[in-house]
Amino acid sequence: MTDRTLQADFIVAGATLIDGSGGPARQGDLAVLGERIVAVGSFVHPEGVPVIDGRGQVLAPGFIDSHTHDDGYLLAHPDMLPKVSQGITTVVTGNCGISLAPLQRDAIPQPLDLLGPPELFRFGTFRAWMDALRATPAAVNVIPLVGHTTLRVAVMDDTSRAADEGERAAMRNLMQEALDAGAFGVSTGTFYPPASAAPTDEIIDVCRPLKDLRESGRHGLYATHLRDEADHIVPAMEEALLIGRELDCRVVFSHHKLAGERNHGRTRETLDLISRAAASQPVCLDCHPYPATSTMLRLDRARLASRTMITWSKGYPEATGRDFSEVMQQLGLDDEAAVARLAPAGAIYFLMDPADVNRIFAHPLTMVGSDGLPFDPHPHPRQWGTFTNVLRTMVREQQLLSLEAAIHKMTGLAAGQYGVAERGLLREGYHADLVLFDPATVTDVATFSAPIQASQGIHTVWVNGKPVWDGERTSAERPGQVLTPGDALPRSL
Repeated sequence: MTDRTLQADFIVAGATLIDGSGGPARQGDLAVLGERIVAVGSFVHPEGVPVIDGRGQVLAPGFIDSHTHDDGYLLAHPDMLPKVSQGITTVVTGNCGISLAPLQRDAIPQPLDLLGPPELFRFGTFRAWMDALRATPAAVNVIPLVGHTTLRVAVMDDTSRAADEGERAAMRNLMQEALDAGAFGVSTGTFYPPASAAPTDEIIDVCRPLKDLRESGRHGLYATHLRDEADHIVPAMEEALLIGRELDCRVVFSHHKLAGERNHGRTRETLDLISRAAASQPVCLDCHPYPATSTMLRLDRARLASRTMITWSKGYPEATGRDFSEVMQQLGLDDEAAVARLAPAGAIYFLMDPADVNRIFAHPLTMVGSDGLPFDPHPHPRQWGTFTNVLRTMVREQQLLSLEAAIHKMTGLAAGQYGVAERGLLREGYHADLVLFDPATVTDVATFSAPIQASQGIHTVWVNGKPVWDGERTSAERPGQVLTPGDALPRSL
C-alpha cells in the first residue's frame, strides 16, 4: 500500500500486535480512519498522519467484559472510568436475570437494586432504555441482554410462585419487544428470590421468542446465574443445557464457580460436563480471576464462605467495608439476626478455591467477565481490576495463559460467542476498538481493602476510533454504541 492510497486519522507504529484470534503476536503497524481499522501490518505511512509510537507496547482489540451490571452506570457515569482504565471497550449488560428495563417502579426488590438507585428504573420498554443510551452515549459499547427476573417483577404481584398463563404471556410479549429492539438474548437468575420459584417450563415458555430468532438468521443467547453453584450445581447446569436445547440457543454459564469448601475441586466435573455438552450444542462460560464473589447479603452464602465482607448496608451503614464476623460480634448477634439487622445489604464472599479458578480460566470456552457491582460504596475489586488482574496474575506471574490466549478470551472469543460482527479482532474493516498497553507493567491496583483504584500500564484505549483513556484520565469522548446482533454463527463456535 502506498502513501497515495492510504488515508488515516492516526497510526500506531512498531507495536506488538496481538490480534485476538489466539494466533501468535507479530510486530507491525495499524492505521485507523474514522471508526475503522484501515491497515494492519507493514505499510507506508502517509505524510501528515499522526504516528503513535507503539514500540515496547502491545496493541490488541479492546477488551469485551462479558458479564457486567453496568445497565444504569452507563447512564449515570458515561465516562465508564472503572472499565476503560483496564482496557474494556464493550460491556455485556443485563446479566443474572436483572436488567434495568423493562421496569418502571419506585420499590425495587433485591437483587435488582444492585443495578443502582430507584430513579434509574424509569424505562417501561427495553427500547426506551436503548434509546436513552443512544441519545446520551457512554464511552464504551453495549451488548444488551434482557433479564427474566426483571420481567417477573414487572408483571407479577407475587414472585414467590410460578407465573400463571396470563403472566407468562405478558412476560413473553415483553421478551419479544426486547429482542425486536435489539437485545442479544436473555439472562436468568433463579438463584435469587424473585425468580427462584420459576420452574423450568416457565423459563422455556417465556423465552420462546429466542427460538424464533433462528428464522430471521439470528442466534439467541441464554446466559444464566444457576439455581445452585454449590452442592447441587450439576442438576442446575443440566437444567440450563436443557433450556438451551429447547430454545435452540447458546448457553452462557455466568461467573462459573464452585461455592464452599466441600465443593472445591469439582470444577473437574463441571468443566467436563461443559466440554461434553459443547460437542452437541452451543455453550460457553465466563469467569473472573478472584476467589471471592459479591452479591446481596444472604445467610446461606455467609455460612458457606470462609470470610464475608460487607459492601453496603441500609440497615446498618457502619458495617460497610467491614468483615461480617466483626459486625456480628460488635452487635452481639448471631448470623441470622445480623443479616436481618443489616438488610438490605451487599457482601463479598470468599467461597472459591484458587485452583478451581485457574482450572476454569484454562478451559478453551472461558471468557472474562468482571461481574462488578458499580454502585456498591465498597465494591469488589473486580469492578476496577478484572482484566488487568488476569494479565498480571495469570499471564505474567503464574504463566497459566500465554498473552495471546488471554487476549483471545477477552476479545475474539467473546465477540464470536455473542455474535458481534466486525469487532474483537485486529482486521482491516473492523471497528477500531483498541487497547495499547505495556505487557511488562500492566497491573490491577484495586484490592479488597481499597477497591476503587484505576489500573496501571494501560497506555491508551480507543472506542470506535476515538480515545477514551490516556493512561491517566478519561477523555470527553463518548463514542460508545449500542451494538446489534450479528449474523448467525456456526454452532461449533
